Amino acid sequence: MSYVMIEPREGIAWVTLNRPEKLNALNAEVLKELELAFASLEHDDAVGVVVLTGAGEKAFVAGADIAELAKLDTAAARRLALAGQAVFERIASLPKPVIAAVNGFALGGGCELALACHVRVASDNARFGLPEVSLGLIPGYGGTQRLPRLVGQGVALDMILSGEMVPAAEALRMGLVSRVFPQAELLAGAEKVARTMLSRGPLALRSALDAVSQGLEMPLEKGLLFEAALFGLLAATQDMKEGTAAFVEKRPARFQGR
Repeated sequence: MSYVMIEPREGIAWVTLNRPEKLNALNAEVLKELELAFASLEHDDAVGVVVLTGAGEKAFVAGADIAELAKLDTAAARRLALAGQAVFERIASLPKPVIAAVNGFALGGGCELALACHVRVASDNARFGLPEVSLGLIPGYGGTQRLPRLVGQGVALDMILSGEMVPAAEALRMGLVSRVFPQAELLAGAEKVARTMLSRGPLALRSALDAVSQGLEMPLEKGLLFEAALFGLLAATQDMKEGTAAFVEKRPARFQGR
């Protein structure tokens, strides 16, 4: 049985974590399948945007497999953290947009998985949390690093140190997610967001991802120079010529990724 299902559909790859009886909890096998899935999507030219979600209505990912965690010693725990971080970094560095469609609980590793995606949208029953401190641990798949960069240090520390869950409306207010939909409309809403992105220039999307992700690691002055360099490179592309021509001619652009 596959724990990660991929369904390409008209330019969008729908990736579903398929372990609903365990609330899609992450274990070593799920992480391995996730890595293989995103490795294949990176080089699939037919896919322009990825939507990641969880099977069932209760959870996106309810966390790691606690039974596995309980058996870890220091060396094994470090290896697990590094392995999970590597998988999530592959997602974060994918050169095409990845949208997390969070349907229900996104706790622990599930919250960290959502944080690794470029954009997060949620159903109105979604709940986010990093409860690792209640287990005597800290987040190990990037939560202590990505959450503060997204919502700020104070808000992130509140979530991490309390281990409490945050409802969808609060996640929207703090900037953890960008949109909230009624539960029954989540996937349709995520598809609308994805199709909007898919209609844009693919080279521009890739450059925008690079500008934001890499620029955040630079001092502002260097980040601005990096942005200007990418802007200049895009000006020489056929996509830029097509996009500007389409705007002037008041028609939809037909981007070719060149």
